[in-house]
Amino acid sequence: MYYFYVLLSLKDGKLYKGYSENIASRFITHNSGGVKSTKFRRPFVLIHLESFNSKIQALEREKWTKSLEGGTELKRKLKNTISLING
Repeated sequence: MYYFYVLLSLKDGKLYKGYSENIASRFITHNSGGVKSTKFRRPFVLIHLESFNSKIQALEREKWTKSLEGGTELKRKLKNTISLING
């Protein structure tokens, strides 16, 4: 299984989108500062997770959510979750 995931930075309120085969390990790596692009935005909470049978499917989903259309759709979908966390 491969996973597309969305993290919310509790520091700056921004989203990080990625994919992984081992979501638990990847989440720990993000929160321990092991990912260069998120190192200074910690801590994170996992706010969205989707599973896929192949790496290609997970990558396609990540790519789509980073497009204008996909990003807008994802933010709309997660709006209530983000509001609850940010208070």
